[in-house]
Amino acid sequence: MEKIFNFVDGVVGELGGEPDKVIPILQAIQGKYNYLPEEALKRVCEITDITQSQISGISTFYSQFRHQPVGEHIVRVCVGTACHVKGAGQVYDAFRRELKLAADSDTDEQKKFTLEEVACLGCCTLAPVVQIDDVTYGHVETGTVAEILEDFKNLAPSEDKIVREVTEEGISQGEIRIGLGSCCIASGSSGVKEALEDTLDTSGINVDVKQVGCVGVCNQVPMLEIHKNGEEAAYYTKINANEVGDIIEKHFQSKSWMSRFKNRFYNYAENITFSDIPKSSNRYNANEKDTPIAEFLKGQINIATEYRGEIRPSDFEEYKSKEGFKALEKCLKEMNPDQIIDEIENSGLKGRGGAGFPSAIKWRLVKQAQSEKKYIICNGDEGDPGAFMDRMLLESYPFRVIEGIIIAAYAVGATEGRLYIRAEYPLAVERIREGIKICREKGILGKNILGSDFSFDMEIFEGAGAFVCGEETALIASIEGQRGIPKLRPPYPAEKGLWEQPTLINNTETFSLVPWILRNGADDFNKIGTEKSKGTKVFALAGKINRGGLIEVPMGITIRQIVEEIGGGIANGKKFKAVQIGGPSGGCIPADMADTTIDFDSLKEVGAMMGSGGLIVLDESDCMVDIARYFLSFTQEESCGRCTFCRIGTRRMLEILDKIKSGKGKLEDLDLLEKLAINTKKGSICGLGQTAPNPVLSTLKYFRHEYEAHIKGTCPSGKCEDLILYEIEDECTGCTKCAQRCPVDAIEAKPYELHKVDNELCIKCDICRQICPVDAIEIK
Repeated sequence: MEKIFNFVDGVVGELGGEPDKVIPILQAIQGKYNYLPEEALKRVCEITDITQSQISGISTFYSQFRHQPVGEHIVRVCVGTACHVKGAGQVYDAFRRELKLAADSDTDEQKKFTLEEVACLGCCTLAPVVQIDDVTYGHVETGTVAEILEDFKNLAPSEDKIVREVTEEGISQGEIRIGLGSCCIASGSSGVKEALEDTLDTSGINVDVKQVGCVGVCNQVPMLEIHKNGEEAAYYTKINANEVGDIIEKHFQSKSWMSRFKNRFYNYAENITFSDIPKSSNRYNANEKDTPIAEFLKGQINIATEYRGEIRPSDFEEYKSKEGFKALEKCLKEMNPDQIIDEIENSGLKGRGGAGFPSAIKWRLVKQAQSEKKYIICNGDEGDPGAFMDRMLLESYPFRVIEGIIIAAYAVGATEGRLYIRAEYPLAVERIREGIKICREKGILGKNILGSDFSFDMEIFEGAGAFVCGEETALIASIEGQRGIPKLRPPYPAEKGLWEQPTLINNTETFSLVPWILRNGADDFNKIGTEKSKGTKVFALAGKINRGGLIEVPMGITIRQIVEEIGGGIANGKKFKAVQIGGPSGGCIPADMADTTIDFDSLKEVGAMMGSGGLIVLDESDCMVDIARYFLSFTQEESCGRCTFCRIGTRRMLEILDKIKSGKGKLEDLDLLEKLAINTKKGSICGLGQTAPNPVLSTLKYFRHEYEAHIKGTCPSGKCEDLILYEIEDECTGCTKCAQRCPVDAIEAKPYELHKVDNELCIKCDICRQICPVDAIEIK
């Protein structure tokens, strides 16, 4: 008890005891104990102004908080859109079976593991994704769950390693760049980095190693980019750590002839020993055409992602060398606030986080508001399942985002700022925190910025897991230490926002575009895009696509161009069926409308919306009824419950979709479903309820035949478990692998004979189909 009290006292001493500090305090307590011990909560109430009712209201509203003891390790199964369409539900069920969890429990008997679903881990190109503590596993299948748990148990415990720069005396032979964004790390880039450092240390090769942020080409990582004087740049993609030595030797020489001799000898011996093991990496030259990298990057324009793959995220001097803070300096020394806002207006910039409200209008409203105190908030919550744009921008370009915020603060007269970032993005939080610290040391934040009369500072606020906090008034309530419940507008945050003061709120991508616009001029930005949608848009391209990743494309590009040219078409030879764009607030656009341009107006016309920028590609194996149900279940669970239409309307729609998905629906259900969707859209207070019916309405409009097929007892895509059977075809060789791995003994082992599935026992876990060596198992 004394230890708990001492810890709580220390947390309160560091954070403060005001009511608005309740969320950070609870996060610190849970970070220590993995849940919220009752003794700790009572102590908080004893020594602060925070009440028991406030703690209860907060800790039960935000999904991040737990009230019961949990296991030693937390297993998080991502159920974001990209993971869902690739079988995350089956993966979650497989973990439950492997951990032998009781029906009403999420923790195993040994208290070793606690299993939970998370809306999105932001690694959509690796779907399905599972995270155990800080270890991320990508491309998880139901049949590999046991191996994943065993692998985690066998990991050697080690402290977090500080990123180490490799330095050698003498003239550098060149530069090697390696991406260390979250997707890169989850794909094995950390291991490649360590192998690279070991190789350079032992060989004595003098090369500059640059650890950059997101390289964007998430489908090709881990990737090394080799730059050597007199040679064309070379890219090595999908490499393993054991291939690094060979790659380095191809481009660079050790200073010592003895080191060169030893390396050649060891490589020769290794090649003999492992001659039958295929190399995984591919090499491409920088100017080589028709490569996965060249095709992926073709047609993209880098503004928010300027210097993608070239710049160290936390290197202040390098950011400055690439015109960093030039725009801020220009604004403070050559422009007044009205001129800055005029430039933003002339650029045509619209907010990149939702429906595309003109940024200049919002900025001008805050500037004109009369108040001694004004705030600015960067919305980096990014709660959409299937979106990872904000995470990549915050991780890879922290100084660019900070510069954009400071410029906006100067333009509207704000003196304090908050960066609201999802707690599920620890690397983004770390990079921004480091960026803020450096900016304070360099005079970019604080009093009299760059010698001017303008003073401004900011701090990070970590979200606690509530999708509704993407809505402006709910986000403000969260920062103030309240439940994230939206408020009726007007008044708008521009008039009365944080602490009832005028507040400017834009999302991460919007702020990241601001420095480029002010540095290059509004006209250059205005030339890109369409008449009503200017500039570029960053998308998280994921799903059933050959080349997924972070892309930045001009407004007005078509869906077909993104899917076929940048994304390389549909994976595994399947047919393109639809794209889901805009997350839970968006809609599904069918393949026969792939020539639809991506801009605010065009997407709205076809029943979708830009949203934050998630773009999930679906193929013929995806069921549109299942997709609609998935998104509606998400929004229904995330509803704050304030308004009747959203609280009850989404629940009633979900009940109807459950009936239809299980083959128990009726044709009249479709009319009722559509009526409920329209009324929910009209009657809800905030954007969550107003847009929650979009996936339902768009799938009803374009894929009504699939709803009707389900009502007749058939799932055309073979996705809905209640309407499918597993059958083993004549190609079966009787190897018994399926029988050995079936978790419910639905397949009897008969060596060298045609096997059969007992569909009365079958739980549709899909393990048998995944491991069958001759693809003899079909879904009927």
